[in-house]
Amino acid sequence: MRKGGTILIGMVLAMALVVPVSAKEAVVVADDMAKKLNEVLMKGPAEGHWQVKPDDVDAWIKAKKTDFLIVDVRPNPPGQQGSRMPGSVYIPYSEILKPENLKKLPKDKKLILVCVTGQTQNLPVVALRVLGYDARTMQFGHSAWIKGYLGAQLMQQAIQNAETKNFPVEK
Repeated sequence: MRKGGTILIGMVLAMALVVPVSAKEAVVVADDMAKKLNEVLMKGPAEGHWQVKPDDVDAWIKAKKTDFLIVDVRPNPPGQQGSRMPGSVYIPYSEILKPENLKKLPKDKKLILVCVTGQTQNLPVVALRVLGYDARTMQFGHSAWIKGYLGAQLMQQAIQNAETKNFPVEK
């Protein structure tokens, strides 16, 4: 057999180990994942939706607590968007589930995910919790932390826009 054929067979065998071989098995895998996600989501209300207040994070920093890690998940590096929180590590939310980045995250500490306004930090929180991390988000992200931060300005613009537009709502 030629070398290219051997490599192709090896790739197919490797995929067979990872990818279900039938549509029925794919449904079982999808159902299992949905079940795991649902189990985590159902805990959200009882666990405060995994949010922490900026004042709490500030108190932990000032008390020199070591049971948490702040993870800056903004899409752009902190230097492009103002300052960063003390002791934080930067991993964009879109790359946080890469194996090399998961290795940087301790499972024995609270992970405090922080973004610009508190929106994108919510994207990886459930996936991280399913993987066994004690992931949480900080209410309103960097907008609640950095004075005059762009995110707060964007939120104010959105609020003002809602005031002038009279978007439809139902009661």
